Amino acid sequence: DGLTVLQWRPEANASMRDPEDEIISKETGFAIIQLEKWNDTFIMRAALPGKPFIEIGRKELHLGDNLLAGIFISSHNPDVIEKAKFWNVRIEKTVPDNYDAYSSGFLSSRMEIMDVFSGERKVIYEKDGRFEAPNWMPDGNQLLFNMDGGMFTLDINGGEPRRLETGEANNNNNDHGISFNGKLLAVSHHREGLPDGGSSIYVLPLKGGAPKLVTQNTPSYWHGWNPNNKEVVYVAKRNGDVSYNIFSANIKNGKEKQLTFFEGSHVDGPEFSPGGKYIYYNGSQSGVMQLWRMKPDGSDKEQLTFDEYFDWFPHISPDGKWIAFLSFPNTIGVNDHPFYKRVMLRLMPAGGGPIQTIAYLYGGQGTINVPSWSPDSKKIAFVSNFGK
Repeated sequence: DGLTVLQWRPEANASMRDPEDEIISKETGFAIIQLEKWNDTFIMRAALPGKPFIEIGRKELHLGDNLLAGIFISSHNPDVIEKAKFWNVRIEKTVPDNYDAYSSGFLSSRMEIMDVFSGERKVIYEKDGRFEAPNWMPDGNQLLFNMDGGMFTLDINGGEPRRLETGEANNNNNDHGISFNGKLLAVSHHREGLPDGGSSIYVLPLKGGAPKLVTQNTPSYWHGWNPNNKEVVYVAKRNGDVSYNIFSANIKNGKEKQLTFFEGSHVDGPEFSPGGKYIYYNGSQSGVMQLWRMKPDGSDKEQLTFDEYFDWFPHISPDGKWIAFLSFPNTIGVNDHPFYKRVMLRLMPAGGGPIQTIAYLYGGQGTINVPSWSPDSKKIAFVSNFGK
């Protein structure tokens, strides 16, 4: 009947406790189960397909220092053999809430590919340390991502990453992406000795080569290409502003145009729809971080999400039908997007509508900062994190 409970034995050889009267939710048919141990507290969460986790129960129980964790099934009827299929099973080690991923070597990373519509996930590469933000290459067979300041490609079936030649742009962050015609790559490289970290946008051939500086002023963080392949959109601070706003610039002459003029709030992740009708972005103008879109000239701003999560980085599928985005818990700062939080990848129609949760993971900064859809609009690539 799909009943889902947290059970325990108060001592060895005792009968199993089955506190059905303590179940928080009476829903059944949960497809996703999570069991967490935090010191001596055991917490069980579960989710219906497409929905966030809810807490099923928690119990404080000292079981000693050495534990066995595993998966098994049983039947309440000894004459009946039950069958079950488990998939995407993993053990995650958490990190402290005050964890600083920039200064600590505790963080490890996994490159994952997921079928958006079936939910099937596959880890194709992992490493002790950080790598971030995969783009899907136009050939559909490789990913492009940043690691240790460089840009690397990786076969979608795994293997070892291969470094892409980017010339003087050798201190790149997780804001990079490929032009709609598949010929050019934009990266955000930190120039030394400049304000706010010196992040500047460069453009180079996708096959690698010498980069050309687009933005003289810093900080500038790339996030999208115009479908005309002649302009980029990005977030930047200018003229002493404390807030980031959205800009566009011509890649040949660097002439930039400011598209938003927000004060006291934050915007990020601007990205053109494939047809060029809208620029999608996330912004905290409503008081919480939500998804928005506007016309390419900055007019007709429209809020798309209205929920209790902090939503970041809307990415539009190549067929223009879907938005994949990242949702943080609302326990973080309204304008923050830190590493290693309990986050969800979610999916919604490009014009707005019902939202589905498609993945639960530890991640955040670097998970899905950039466009990462497969060319056939069926899969996305992302980075999840885990403690050593």
